[in-house]
Amino acid sequence: MNDAYEREESKAAKDAMAQILINSRMCATGHRPICQDTGIVTVFVRVGMDVQWGNATMNVTDMINEGVRRAYLLPDNILRASILADPDGKRENTKDNTPAVIHYDIVQGDTVDIQVAAKGGGSEAKSKFAMLNPSDSVVDWVLEQLPKMGAGWCPPGMLGIGIGGTAEKAMIMAKESLMGSIDIKTLQARGASNRAEELRLELFEKVNQLGIGAQGLGGLTTVLDVKVMDCPTHAANKPVAMIPNCAATRHAHITLDGSGPVALTPPSIDQWPDITWEVGDSVRRVDLNTVTPADVLTWQPGETLLLSGKMLTGRDAAHKKLVDMLNRGEELPVDLKGRFIYYVGPVDPIGDEVVGPAGPTTATRMDKFTRQVLDQTGLLGMIGKAERGPTAIEAIKDHKSVYLMAVGGAAYLVAQAIKDAKVLAFEEMGMEAIYEFDLQDMPVTVAVDSQGESVHVTSPAIWKQKIAEQIVKVE
Repeated sequence: MNDAYEREESKAAKDAMAQILINSRMCATGHRPICQDTGIVTVFVRVGMDVQWGNATMNVTDMINEGVRRAYLLPDNILRASILADPDGKRENTKDNTPAVIHYDIVQGDTVDIQVAAKGGGSEAKSKFAMLNPSDSVVDWVLEQLPKMGAGWCPPGMLGIGIGGTAEKAMIMAKESLMGSIDIKTLQARGASNRAEELRLELFEKVNQLGIGAQGLGGLTTVLDVKVMDCPTHAANKPVAMIPNCAATRHAHITLDGSGPVALTPPSIDQWPDITWEVGDSVRRVDLNTVTPADVLTWQPGETLLLSGKMLTGRDAAHKKLVDMLNRGEELPVDLKGRFIYYVGPVDPIGDEVVGPAGPTTATRMDKFTRQVLDQTGLLGMIGKAERGPTAIEAIKDHKSVYLMAVGGAAYLVAQAIKDAKVLAFEEMGMEAIYEFDLQDMPVTVAVDSQGESVHVTSPAIWKQKIAEQIVKVE
């Protein structure tokens, strides 16, 4: 990430990566989550055939889920509960992030090898699968899908590609491939030795030439690595899966040999780059307590703002509840007129924190509510992660509203700008409740201005052209 930051030429993308790097170092120092979305736990377990479980009172799946439960409920560092049971019905929070998604493999040996990932929902939501014809190009398919994925997966990150087997096997391989370390530079230095490695090199180069850039703001780096796993498949098929991983690549790898617990030693803080984020003279400071619709009209696409004052929060469940109340003609529990709402579900605070890590969630999930909320409440602005879709952009333009983007993957940094937090409505929904935050200098970017211009549309197109021109000059 730091190498990509150093060579980045897009000011907006460089600024986003600076915030991610600073946030990461702060989290390493403060032992707090990089992102408010502490993920759904995915586990790959290789069990040796000679392993004896002794007097175990649980099966292995229950053991793993108990480990997840204890980790997420650790009193000194409680992580956000994001897992919902009855996914197409009541969607009730399990409150401890169980159950994990577990994949087993029975192998030779007398050890238990465990790989654990805490996979964020924003990047998981952008997963893709296709059953290609045998003659179709995997590279062409990936390059077609990337622009459709938007920036909700928080680039720059990694892409996991699974090819072959069956539909479910391709998806599992794509996920498992992401467990590997970032080693694309080593591969570039030695060269490819098989087709999977050839694909890695080709996709790494061509995906970065798309100009999508950090947070979709346009730039030189969209991916930091590409992983590929394949296996034999039926002659009539070419199943291909692609799963992106955001910058918060949270993995652990342990091997149990029966001698006792495994000690996980955190990396030295010296491994993090020590950089600073410069505010600069061009930054506009905004007081949310006094901001007016006339002020919003002057904000320019791509402009950096520092927000202070009182801001509301609300995610998917809160928006659904608000819209249901509007449809029934009921009075809302909060007055949205002239206010800004932040799409966030924060981590619970610990110690003297006002709030735990509180980064943005993917804004497009709120698109279907946007027009009605703007029509009926007088909401002035929204803050979230990544781009907005065409319907939301049209609604923003029609209402002379605005959409601001906070950096995904900088949740702990954002939380430092929150000086007070209180629940105003829907307390029973936990992290989905409506809070009121009191801010001091929260950094955001004008992503869709009052005229409907979206930097997530214009900037990647500009940088794709710039990169193409640079390639032509070199050739």
